[in-house]
Amino acid sequence: MDYRPLGASGLKVPALSFGAGTFGGSGPLFGHWGNSDAKEARRLVDICLEAGVNLFDTADVYSNGASEEVLGEAIKGRRDAVLISTKTSLPKGDGPGDWGSSRSRLIRSVNAALKRLGTDYIDLLQLHAFDASTPLEEVLSTLDQLVRSGKLRYVGVSNFSGWQVMKSLGLAEKHGYPRYVAHQVYYSLVGRDYEWELMPLGLDQGVGALVWSPLGWGRLTGKIRRGQPLPEMSRLHGTADFGPPVDNEHLFKVVDALEAVAAETGKTVPQIAINWLLQRPTVSSVIIGARNEEQLRQNLGAVGWALTPEQIKALDEASAVTAPYPYFPYRRQEGFARLNPPAV
Repeated sequence: MDYRPLGASGLKVPALSFGAGTFGGSGPLFGHWGNSDAKEARRLVDICLEAGVNLFDTADVYSNGASEEVLGEAIKGRRDAVLISTKTSLPKGDGPGDWGSSRSRLIRSVNAALKRLGTDYIDLLQLHAFDASTPLEEVLSTLDQLVRSGKLRYVGVSNFSGWQVMKSLGLAEKHGYPRYVAHQVYYSLVGRDYEWELMPLGLDQGVGALVWSPLGWGRLTGKIRRGQPLPEMSRLHGTADFGPPVDNEHLFKVVDALEAVAAETGKTVPQIAINWLLQRPTVSSVIIGARNEEQLRQNLGAVGWALTPEQIKALDEASAVTAPYPYFPYRRQEGFARLNPPAV
């Protein structure tokens, strides 16, 4: 397993990490992802550690905390061998204190997560969404307090816009608070919006990407093909409305390119889609999920080899879309591009 710095920090993370959203799955979204109990989760963790995958990502809203609880059981007795990433800020109830990133909510959420995980520290805490109702100085000073107390090692964000990340980094530098070193983002061959603003920001500011849904919300499994109905067992039947939309014709164009590369390499479509991401700037780790051992072992086969430049070019061209304003002039017009060469 390849280990990479998490952004500009000293923390080394594996190129592949494991998303524990399938642990304890319940409800309309997570129930479709998977429902691994502690015994099955421990087996999946065993396989991950054997392969060098030691970063496990979860969140307090995943099955209302059950994911954190099952992960805590699965790593019991080997806390020092793993890195735990979890997230908070999204609503967990209807009360005024059940959502956001206020001081009281962050302190309460971190303490609750520590209890569910069965540990006394979290390696990486990420704010799951931007809270426009709480002053950033309050958010950052609270994170500083939690780091100084030893409850958190590093901090990051997820699903932020560029200005939200940059304003936070500026205030952190001004006041000496911990800087965000990670941004957990959606990025895939059928969802390359990350490249337009957040990737250049990550390059400039040393913010590493932790990629969620690298298979385009289950669309790049190799089972969805042009002219065929959606497979009966596809989770998209129950979760499509929760995830990022994808135009079908664009999807099929990307899948055609993936299948062509699969025929050349002998690798699977998911393995190629994940390997492509591992070649992109700022990507520190790609989060893989699995309902069972078979899926996990297949996803682990995405490392240990590399696509050729020609194969990468073919995938780049098949997945390219026109960026919205103000980004498209910098991609399409020579004068703009000369001033600001694209990151990829």
